[in-house]
Amino acid sequence: MIRLFLAFLLLQNLLLALQTSDKLFECTEIFKERKSELLVELERIDEQKQSLNALKTATEALLKKKKAKLDLQEEQINQKLQEITKKEAALKKMLAENKKVLAELKSTKMNKIAQTFAKMKAASAANILSDMKTQEAAAILQSLKPKVVGKILTKMDPKKASELTLLLAE
Repeated sequence: MIRLFLAFLLLQNLLLALQTSDKLFECTEIFKERKSELLVELERIDEQKQSLNALKTATEALLKKKKAKLDLQEEQINQKLQEITKKEAALKKMLAENKKVLAELKSTKMNKIAQTFAKMKAASAANILSDMKTQEAAAILQSLKPKVVGKILTKMDPKKASELTLLLAE
């Protein structure tokens, strides 16, 4: 009976070992399937990583190219700005020279006009200045000697003479 009991236990252990072996086999199969799935997933991740690296490299190259283009444009703009600044300085210099020449011409013109009026008779000069605009007549009178101005003003209409005198006093 003990033998029978031992045989029964042995048989039971064998059955249990067979069941465990089947379960281990099933686990091994599941692990193999899962391993192939994981390998496929790893392959997909590796491909994505390579794609990202290629995209990163392409993006960096594009950024470098755009930066170089931008630097070139900035350099060109700076050159044009320098040219414009030089031209502006030259124009300012010419403008100052032109103003100086214009002032000299006005002075020469005024001197000639003053000489002409100084040589005229006071009555004739008074008639001409009376017909002119007040500002222009005052400018001419300013360029004359005070003695000549006095003679001309005495021959003018008193109202016009007073207006001119006020302008000369300013």
